[in-house]
Amino acid sequence: MPHFGLQLPSFTFPNVPDAELFERIAAIAGAAEDAGFDSFWVMDHYHQIPNIGPPSDPMLEAYTVLSGVAARTSRISLGALVTGVTYRNPAFLAKVVTTLDIVSSGRAILGIGAAWNEEESRAHGYEFPSTAERFDRLEDALQICRSMFTQPQSTVRGKVARVDGAWNVPQPVQPAGPKILIGGGGERKTLRLTASYADMWNGFGDVATIGHKLEVLREHCDAVGRDPGQIVTTRLGTLIVAGTMAEAERRKRVWQEQRGIPDESVGTRLWWGDADAIAGQAKAMLDIGLGGLLFNMPSGSSAEDVRLAGEALATLR
Repeated sequence: MPHFGLQLPSFTFPNVPDAELFERIAAIAGAAEDAGFDSFWVMDHYHQIPNIGPPSDPMLEAYTVLSGVAARTSRISLGALVTGVTYRNPAFLAKVVTTLDIVSSGRAILGIGAAWNEEESRAHGYEFPSTAERFDRLEDALQICRSMFTQPQSTVRGKVARVDGAWNVPQPVQPAGPKILIGGGGERKTLRLTASYADMWNGFGDVATIGHKLEVLREHCDAVGRDPGQIVTTRLGTLIVAGTMAEAERRKRVWQEQRGIPDESVGTRLWWGDADAIAGQAKAMLDIGLGGLLFNMPSGSSAEDVRLAGEALATLR
């Protein structure tokens, strides 16, 4: 059965004051749960990123928000899409995600990647090492988090990070610990680490691109002796859904105007249409062997839009 998730990339909502942001976030998460989505995600950034909005837009800390959402939901899995490895000490990250797993009664997912936003890192006082070192840190974090998820006390000596007898008590609710999702499409390092350590993978691209990434991932799995079917593969895209094609087209135009995006730059990451159109686009992705789809929606989207999206995707289960 395919995995469907809803990501919230922005905490900017029309006519919602800062003090009421969480209530809107919780309402969207609840609507996603009611609509049948399997997971709910927020970004892990300290200020807004350029392709979404200006840095002065509201941005809340990811895991604090997710813990609040955990208290307002009961079934949907929760994670950050994705945590930059340079933003938290790996042992601290393992403790944070373990805490989320306990607060949510076993619904946490650790989404993680090698980090990319140098400007944000510098602005907030974080190191931004070379690409090679960031991937070394990512592998260290994967080893440390997996160990701490499954053992009360861990000693791991990585290339950059290490823990010496680090305690993680209580242990996560999930017996094998929270699932680990790795985000990114790098074929030499990211997909190799996915084959070795991850339960889930998330990438970007059209049908041809994703199909190629899946083949590369299968090759990495073969190299480490792992069944690729053990990894839930997903693709993130933006979704504009409405009751009619005409209304979906209108919303698409508004979205483009707000972001200054011409038609030729929309690309394949945006899916738009009524429920039938969305289901058709989603089926094309699933038919190439993808294990699921993650979506974000414009910040003005309502609980009704989330319901329509869930209705469209339900036909593919």
